[in-house]
Amino acid sequence: MTHLVNHWIGGRTAEGASGTYGPVTDPATGAVTTKVAFASAEEVDTAVAAAKEAYLSWGRSSLAQRTAILFRFRALLDAHRDEIAALITAEHGKVHSDALGEVARGLEIVDLACGITVQLKGELSTEVATRVDVAAIRQPLGVVAGITPFNFPAMVPMWMFPIAIACGNTFVLKPSEKDPSAPTRIAELLTEAGLPDGVLNVVHGDRTAVDRLLEHPDVKAVSFVGSTPVARHIHTTAAARGKRVQALGGAKNHMLVLPDADLDAAADAAVSAAYGSAGERCMAISAVVAVGAIGDELVARIRERAEKIKIGPGADPASEMGPLITRAHRDKVASYVAGAAAEGCEVVLDGTGYTVDGHEDGHWIGISLLDQVPTTAKAYQEEIFGPVLCVLRAGTYEEGLALVNASPFGNGTAIFTRDGGAARRFQLEAEAGMVGVNVPIPVPVGYHSFGGWKDSLFGDHHVYGNDGTHFYTRGKVVTTRWPDPSEAPAGVDLGFPRNH
Repeated sequence: MTHLVNHWIGGRTAEGASGTYGPVTDPATGAVTTKVAFASAEEVDTAVAAAKEAYLSWGRSSLAQRTAILFRFRALLDAHRDEIAALITAEHGKVHSDALGEVARGLEIVDLACGITVQLKGELSTEVATRVDVAAIRQPLGVVAGITPFNFPAMVPMWMFPIAIACGNTFVLKPSEKDPSAPTRIAELLTEAGLPDGVLNVVHGDRTAVDRLLEHPDVKAVSFVGSTPVARHIHTTAAARGKRVQALGGAKNHMLVLPDADLDAAADAAVSAAYGSAGERCMAISAVVAVGAIGDELVARIRERAEKIKIGPGADPASEMGPLITRAHRDKVASYVAGAAAEGCEVVLDGTGYTVDGHEDGHWIGISLLDQVPTTAKAYQEEIFGPVLCVLRAGTYEEGLALVNASPFGNGTAIFTRDGGAARRFQLEAEAGMVGVNVPIPVPVGYHSFGGWKDSLFGDHHVYGNDGTHFYTRGKVVTTRWPDPSEAPAGVDLGFPRNH
């Protein structure tokens, strides 16, 4: 018997009125375990209407009321973190410990939202002119929307809606239809925490739901995380309709390893960052650039570690890496490895034939490692989003940096070195939004903002941190003058106002 996931609108479950449902599979077995409702444009309109109605009171609610609810939500989320992680593992496939880490990262942003009072403090300048004061305040936008990917079904939505609702907005979330249970359960917990009906709504579906959110006149802003082609579509479509947009796209994150680096530390980091969550991370390291004569030794150490990775069902505590999200995605990832040798790559490890005993119908793929990868290879040029690591060679720091900066993507990058001068140069010269120094996955903590450059970001704002608060609010400046009771009227003056 399959489980049914419906929409969450106005603080309650809303059955799919369209009658259209999509399958959700267990990646470890390939079996359909869940059906998820696909929203029609009319159902999206219902969710937006619920959010618009809720905004009339939520937008005027006190910061104390909002943060009290978020504190209760945080306690519930913490208490249910194992449950949420199990839902992620069942539908995404990542191992349970990795799913727990995702929930923990989401909790960091809830922490930030609980302290939103500090971020929303205004500014006041007194006596800018005689008896004139100027105040700057920030106010919510209204109804905002989030469109989130399959690879982090809990964390990425929590990059968005806690900040948005803490700022006084109401929210419509369209999560991935591939793993919808975790975000729906999180919405239920928020309602349990006391969030008023309609402040957070969840609609499931495909492009029909997405396009309606982009077009809807009552949606004031759209946040998105996904592939670059879709991010570009989100940005151009929503911006053309006057909406604010933050659309985070794809990545091809490089790790530059200098000759003086600790090769064991670099190999550990490369394996962890490339193959964690089966490579289905926008911050995964997918290209290692070995500088100088260290390439052969570095590849040997990466191979030694990669061959020991235990691949199996995410619910098995012994597993270190799980399956890919769908059979179609597994086949696409495998195609990059199958064509690599013909494009000039040395295939050090080929994981395309991997299966798990007793789970032969799962979406399995093993570890792949490609060396001597030319920049013309498809495996290098495109975002694979799977457990395939490319190793390139460079003669100098400058050549390695040029490879990093020539990429059309600019999400994250890292350098491994003992040389502080080289590290300082790299953090200033690398054309990416997030840089790690001996840190392979430089995902910022919650009170700093996450986002890339170039084809990894469309829009002006990153997510969470100060950028998140500014994205979900708009500024207003209020100039006030209270004349002294004894002061004579100033009279008519058609000249341009001057401060004195």
